Amino acid sequence: MDAYFYIILGVGLLSTIICLTAGLLKKAPNDTTILSVAAVEVALLVYLVGSVIRVIAGENIAGEAWEFWGYLATALLLPPIAVYWSILERTRWSNFVLAAVGVTAVVMAARMNQIWY
Repeated sequence: MDAYFYIILGVGLLSTIICLTAGLLKKAPNDTTILSVAAVEVALLVYLVGSVIRVIAGENIAGEAWEFWGYLATALLLPPIAVYWSILERTRWSNFVLAAVGVTAVVMAARMNQIWY
């Protein structure tokens, strides 16, 4: 596991806890929940930049490169889609959709780490 995974692990789990708590408290999505998902997106963007730099520097992906980049592209799409959903449907249930982003990002980062090494 590399530092990028641990960053996404921390941010993703924190975002999931924040969003789950808001959903369980029957609150509509708010700045805190939406910004926590935005933090997941920022962590994924850091992962993207770091991965591009590593490839340019000559480090090779041990697994299939298309699979790694596919996972990363998919993970990067999830936060904006979930935030868009939460803006359109301002109910407590949207917080559960937002909560799914953090845990999904963690799982996808773990898989990307396996592919890389």
